[in-house]
Amino acid sequence: MVALLTTLGIVLLFLGLLLSFAWHELGHLATAKMFGVRCTEYMVGFGKTLWSKRRGETEYGVKLIPLGGYVRMVGMAPPSEVKDTSDRPLSRWRTMIEDAREAYNAEQRPGDEGRLFYTRAPWKRIIVMAAGPVMNLILAVLLFSTVLMGIGVNERTSEVGTVSECMVVAEEATGECPEDADPTPAAAAGVRPGDRIVEVAGTPTPDWQSASQELREHTGPTEIRVERGGETVTLEPDLVENELPARDEDGEIIYRTDENGREVFDDEGRMIPETETVGFLGITFATERQAMSVAETAVYMGDTLVAVGEAIVRLPSKMPDLFGAAFLGEQRNADSPIGVVGVSRIGGEVMSQPLPLVDRAAIMLNLLASVNLFLFAFNMLPLLPLDGGHIFGALWESLRRKLAGLLRRPDPGPFDVVKLMPLAYVVMLVFVLFSLVVLVADIVNPVRLLG
Repeated sequence: MVALLTTLGIVLLFLGLLLSFAWHELGHLATAKMFGVRCTEYMVGFGKTLWSKRRGETEYGVKLIPLGGYVRMVGMAPPSEVKDTSDRPLSRWRTMIEDAREAYNAEQRPGDEGRLFYTRAPWKRIIVMAAGPVMNLILAVLLFSTVLMGIGVNERTSEVGTVSECMVVAEEATGECPEDADPTPAAAAGVRPGDRIVEVAGTPTPDWQSASQELREHTGPTEIRVERGGETVTLEPDLVENELPARDEDGEIIYRTDENGREVFDDEGRMIPETETVGFLGITFATERQAMSVAETAVYMGDTLVAVGEAIVRLPSKMPDLFGAAFLGEQRNADSPIGVVGVSRIGGEVMSQPLPLVDRAAIMLNLLASVNLFLFAFNMLPLLPLDGGHIFGALWESLRRKLAGLLRRPDPGPFDVVKLMPLAYVVMLVFVLFSLVVLVADIVNPVRLLG
């Protein structure tokens, strides 16, 4: 059964990724056709075509390598400014540019003069190129909204979930405490699962953060009041000192960082929490699923987008560790970059866990939403051949045309984005190498979301 659920999770998340790529390219296709640009291909994936079907002037299909997709639009580059001179050969740089121009315009045919991409106004080209990433953003918003406002998220409450029976870890085989183990303060004082802590040492505790903070700040005999079966019960556990993970004012664990502010990981690739000596009762707080408001959901997505941007900025610094995990047998850190294989494998891991179906669905949808948020942010980088590179070219063309008008100079014409193709080849080479390293790491040393 575990193998079946694992396979199901891998397939579901893989299909979700393909849908995200297809949804992205649909944005390009729909807006390009809306502005009259002839589109010859709409493909999900790269490489060899596995399946395709022509409808009208566009061929729709799926290719072998599932690392994205593309829409081929006629006339992506303006005509060459190089004159035909047989006595002076083109430089290697210019040859690369003209070869790229020829590839861009290979499918241009008589009658296409009014349907070329480069002839569209800059604002229209910006819309076409931004439509793909924006489609990923829309999908991310829909998925996050479904999880956060529909399904809800597990939030801790001030209700006691479990009570630890002894001060040492119970025996793994039986789950029972050793005979000579001391009971925890909670067990000795008679705290029960289901009790709701409403006051600690005279201080009201309306939520779990305040209850946890008050318990951590006290040691020795401490009066607590709990609601139990509709009645208020007063207990006096003898809180002991214990070294526990440090928490911030919101109750979130504080993790250790190095002198450069980067997270520190243990030998198993997990982040190491800071610790502090605090009061210890011996309970865990119960959780319940609560729906977020629209405002809370917007803040969550904004914070996630900022985190995605920071992760993209840190990608180059992750390469040494990623290479070591892929080829040198080093430990793979929990925040290591992952690709299609890694994300799909995590889907299998999630589906195979003994969790309620709603929890597994929420994790899967949240993961897919985060991937779409990454696709939005990454594709908006102002680098060719990414969408952001084409957007930057259209913005620059619009700016220089307006400046020429203000200065009463001739129209400089369309910006020849193909002149930047040699740099785009470098970007593509780096991306391909990075993707290969991630692929190897995802296969031989995968990130495990649930440990």
